[in-house]
Amino acid sequence: MSRYVLFIQGAGAGAYREDRLLADSLQRQLGAGYEVQCPQMPDEDDAAYPAWKDEIDSRLAAMEGPVALVGHSVGASVLLKYLCEQKPTRQITGAFLIAAPYWGASEFWSWDEAALPADAAARLAGDWPLIFYQSRDDEVVPFAHLALYAAKLPRATIREFDGRGHQFNNDLTEVAADIRKA
Repeated sequence: MSRYVLFIQGAGAGAYREDRLLADSLQRQLGAGYEVQCPQMPDEDDAAYPAWKDEIDSRLAAMEGPVALVGHSVGASVLLKYLCEQKPTRQITGAFLIAAPYWGASEFWSWDEAALPADAAARLAGDWPLIFYQSRDDEVVPFAHLALYAAKLPRATIREFDGRGHQFNNDLTEVAADIRKA
């Protein structure tokens, strides 16, 4: 039986197409023992948290057994909010969050629907890994957002990279290694 990975894409024009390359990299790195699902999220150009939450609920309900959650960019922040609000229908083996924007970091980075609650650290307590990945040269999400997550979620593991950009050069080798360890 395959182990499931649910990959949630980022937002914006063409995000699914670009992030599908990340999901494909993850599938190659994990191999045949894993099934990486990467659904196209509704209205990627104008993401609405309730619609994305419903899609995550639907996908998790259709899976059997434990699931690793992977999110890129907006998808990562949506997964965090989701885990703060919902009791997932499946056992979560970890949350692996790549280039996650921190909502509320500035006026530009404001999306109330996806902002974490004040008690996020308590809501995200658990024995499953919570790992953030960020490249210093990310041209979309400022590297400083990683420090905001580190301060807000002290149990999180922080992985910093150089030269990987926002799309991590379409190579999620390190994420796959962490999923295998979970």
